[in-house]
Amino acid sequence: MKASGPVQLVAQLRDLQIVDREGANCGIVDDIELAGKPGETLRIKALLVGPGGYSGRLPGWAMALVRRIAGSGCIHVPWDEVESITSVVRLRCKASEIGLARGEGRARRWLPDIAVLK
Repeated sequence: MKASGPVQLVAQLRDLQIVDREGANCGIVDDIELAGKPGETLRIKALLVGPGGYSGRLPGWAMALVRRIAGSGCIHVPWDEVESITSVVRLRCKASEIGLARGEGRARRWLPDIAVLK
């Protein structure tokens, strides 16, 4: 599926792995930012990645715990950077160019021998 085609937002995007142009895992789609005013076409503006992106989906006590462990940051991945959507969201850019993959990098330092993180 191309990023310019029709997308079923929840079914096809949320919770998908994001892969940058070099094939590196760099996060998971936590939510979607939409743009458009009443009477206009609704369009996807960005993918939201990070704890701040799913704060509205968790009970308050759970989000407080997440904030304490992982913070409340949220990266906005511009929709223009999405190349394709299959079983993963593939980006046109490197993760570092838009601030992604920081968590994966930290995990790699702590768990360098786990093949899934490479």
